[in-house]
Amino acid sequence: MMEKRRVVVTGIGAVTPVGNNAEQSWDNVVAGKSGIGPLTRVDTSKFPVSVAAEVKDFNIEDYIEKKEARKMDRFTHYALAASMMAAKDANLTITEEMAPRVGVWIGSGIGGMETHEQQFLTFQERGVRRVSPFFVPMMIPDMASGQVSIYLGAKGVNSCSVTACASGTNSIGDAFKVIERGDADVMITGGTEAPIVTMAVAGFCANTALSLNPDTATASRPFDKNRDGFVIGEGAGILILEEYEHAKARGAKIYGEVVGYGSTGDAHHITAPAPNGEGAARAMKMALDDANVSPEQVGYINAHGTSTPYNDLFETQAVKTVFGDHAYKLAMSSTKSMTGHLLGAAGGIEAIFTVLALKEGILPPTMNLQDPDPECDLDYVANAARKADVEYGLSNSLGFGGHNACLLFKKYTEQ
Repeated sequence: MMEKRRVVVTGIGAVTPVGNNAEQSWDNVVAGKSGIGPLTRVDTSKFPVSVAAEVKDFNIEDYIEKKEARKMDRFTHYALAASMMAAKDANLTITEEMAPRVGVWIGSGIGGMETHEQQFLTFQERGVRRVSPFFVPMMIPDMASGQVSIYLGAKGVNSCSVTACASGTNSIGDAFKVIERGDADVMITGGTEAPIVTMAVAGFCANTALSLNPDTATASRPFDKNRDGFVIGEGAGILILEEYEHAKARGAKIYGEVVGYGSTGDAHHITAPAPNGEGAARAMKMALDDANVSPEQVGYINAHGTSTPYNDLFETQAVKTVFGDHAYKLAMSSTKSMTGHLLGAAGGIEAIFTVLALKEGILPPTMNLQDPDPECDLDYVANAARKADVEYGLSNSLGFGGHNACLLFKKYTEQ
């Protein structure tokens, strides 16, 4: 068995409802500031939902030319901007020499839904000759990875995991394994999503997953007794993962270390989690075992915490299964109370938040937790951030299809 290579985080980039870069997004969640507001992208008169977590004042032309941007869907815009910021943050210039050892793995749950919708209308109204030749490359979910590799010159492993709301976390985990086993030295990885379009909103309304609460201040309230569904969000979260010695050799700053990854399937139901969150529990256990870390060493969990009745209860039960008595001693928060649910991008930004929580020694809060659910009785860092020195943190993502993904991060200390 060859020795596992160490993998560290050397750059972060984000476009989120709480900020158009990683630093601003982090500062806002620590301050408890929400990015949830009125739903403006679609005609709300057609829907029972009126709130969303939309990206604000984002301009792709700050990053690429308008002519090129027009050939991409919004989900690719977010990924490209976040990747460029992450690469800059990591001080990463990809030379021709190192290019084959630099890869990209960016997940998206639904890809270019907006393009699909617009082009279908064009086809119906004006016929096949008016459909864009860029329709297919704009729509497919792997194109975020494709475009990022083209713009940054990364010629290594190039992939995309599509596992609904677990896409971002699975992608980071898969990228982590690529470096760990020696197939690349650097990976640009995370998740991206732009789902605030008519049919996606209609679909989530039809399956009763979205909150019908019209109050933007309380619509996303994970673990609260009155939670009634998630708030749809959008954006991208990208990390630069790098082999430890490679990072040290070029004097890169190190945010933290990725040490474990777990990925499981429920084999139960297309949208509902397995009873007691047993699949999620196995994913967390798998991430801990991957790193040879005992449950008692974990001090923080960034929960999937979607604010749906099912998820928050079953995830809480899963944490109790894995951690036993220690479940009551660790802290677990859901930043979705402020960002909404970024679906395939959630794992990307939440990985960033988990790494920063360990690095800065501050745990982001679960906001809007006014009326605790008696069955959700753990420490959810309610309504205010908290200082805490934590060595290990988990980030959970659970997706439709019974996908459970979990990443374990370790605080980095200079050796």
